[in-house]
Amino acid sequence: MCGIVGYIGKRDVAPLLLEGLQRLEYRGYDSAGVVINSPKSGALKMVKAKGRVRDLEARVPKRFTGTTGIAHTRWATHGAPSDVNSHPHLDPENKVAVVHNGIVDNAAELRVKLEAEGVVFASETDTEVITHLIARAQADTLEEKVREALKVIEGTYGIAVMHADFADRIVVARNGSPVILGIGEKEMLVASDVAALIAHTRQVVTLNDGEMATLKADDFRTYTTSGTRTTATPETVEWEAASYDMGGHETYMHKEMSEQADAVDRVLRGRIDDRFSTVHLGGLNLDAREARGVRRIKILGCGTSYHAGLIGAGLIEELARIPADAEPASEFRYRNPVVDPDTLYIAVSQSGETYDVLAAVQELKRKGARVLGVVNVVGSAIAREADGGTYVHAGPEVCVVSTKCFTNTVVAFALLALHLGRIRDLSVADGKRIIEGLRKLPEQISEILAMEPEIEKLAKEYAGAQSMMFIGRVRGYPVALEASLKLKEISYIHAEAYPASELKHGPLALIEPALPTVAIVPDDDLLEKNRAALEEIKARSGRILAVAHREQEKADHTIVVPKNEDELDPILMGIPLQLFAYHTALAMGRDIDKPRNLAKSVTVE
Repeated sequence: MCGIVGYIGKRDVAPLLLEGLQRLEYRGYDSAGVVINSPKSGALKMVKAKGRVRDLEARVPKRFTGTTGIAHTRWATHGAPSDVNSHPHLDPENKVAVVHNGIVDNAAELRVKLEAEGVVFASETDTEVITHLIARAQADTLEEKVREALKVIEGTYGIAVMHADFADRIVVARNGSPVILGIGEKEMLVASDVAALIAHTRQVVTLNDGEMATLKADDFRTYTTSGTRTTATPETVEWEAASYDMGGHETYMHKEMSEQADAVDRVLRGRIDDRFSTVHLGGLNLDAREARGVRRIKILGCGTSYHAGLIGAGLIEELARIPADAEPASEFRYRNPVVDPDTLYIAVSQSGETYDVLAAVQELKRKGARVLGVVNVVGSAIAREADGGTYVHAGPEVCVVSTKCFTNTVVAFALLALHLGRIRDLSVADGKRIIEGLRKLPEQISEILAMEPEIEKLAKEYAGAQSMMFIGRVRGYPVALEASLKLKEISYIHAEAYPASELKHGPLALIEPALPTVAIVPDDDLLEKNRAALEEIKARSGRILAVAHREQEKADHTIVVPKNEDELDPILMGIPLQLFAYHTALAMGRDIDKPRNLAKSVTVE
């Protein structure tokens, strides 16, 4: 969601911070701001603006120089988007500046207390509370002032703090919201996402919850919020700066959809074991005896990751014959779930920082559960908290809506299902069959992507719809859910997804010519059942767009996709509907990479 960038060194800081904010635009935001420490005056100088980073950049004066600064893109929680509510927030004496990702749960209570002490607030934000607490702290060092303030804060935060009286440092802290240090040559950086750092350094340190750091131009140190020193070893980031460029495409979403064949090849590479018709997943930390002892699998994710989990649960049940289901992580931890020692829990998150998923993992770990992570970002919070897991190796995904990471996550679940199946009762023949299907995926994805001109024409035909229905059955239902989500996320067309078998139990009342239906119709043992659903819709004059392995005579239009193994077909059937959503949104003039009200990495509840 919100983005943080900070720098201390010898370079002119304002252009560097603005560039970093631009690299974080994909996270979703509604305002931006920057503050620097002017070396000549020794004072903090700040510029803020509602709107995009370009609006902020237009306001930055030419003489806005310094070598230390912090910047922020805000996604509104407390207080509407406005110049005043934008971060950074300063104290009345313009000495303390704070940028903050997260939510201060007890902000209202602290605000009342501070106001009673004579503090006048300039904004409606919860973050300004932190600024005043630091400014009023009686400690002698900036580190101690920040630590004193954090003692009374309840909630989540990733913060960066500057103080005019301590101009040689930036102090940062983390609790539930990412903070990453960039280690340079006589310069240090901080950000909420590696994307803002990668153009300047590939050496990073990721803070843990309850950890703080002090950055100076030539050094850094980490310690807990209680003051105990910690050991931090920099890691090398795999991804390069070019991975975050648009690469000649009009949008990041288009670039990322076009990368799916290569991304799937990457997640498969080096993992297939032909000798035993299985796969190697070394990071699971789950030996064969432990795997055979698993009696149930519960998959937790949010949004697209939840939909990938639904497909994953189906794959695990089909191939490994282990009862499996998926549910939204945001609901799981609040319903007082029964945590069974024989259940394996799997947390799914593209960023590895999704707060609802991370909080569920922490609750499960507290209750003694075994948790695996399926994430894209190496070293992310969920990857560190989990007992083991697998990376999906999709590469950086910049567009707010997920495409290639969704596809790679489902492929990762197919690998996990095959691995567990071969440990249990899946035959060598079936193992070989699935491996052959997995190997076909990159080429088949390329075939689907080559159909883009045809799909673009169809999207223009349906772009005028006020609402659309998506249906699928068993394997096809999660595909319908994800396709419906993609359409509503970027086109803002109302869309709903239902199991095809549920049509006659209520949703059929909505069918009319003005409400098109997108039907997932795989060539499997439920083909005739799905065709019966198409008959029901046509009998009520409904328009149908089918995604199928052959032309469907009851559909007005059919997108024909290549056939793979039945279990793997959902991986392919979702891809044309990504293109469909994209071109529908494009036809409607939407801001595809940055859809309204949404953020890439949701690090608040």
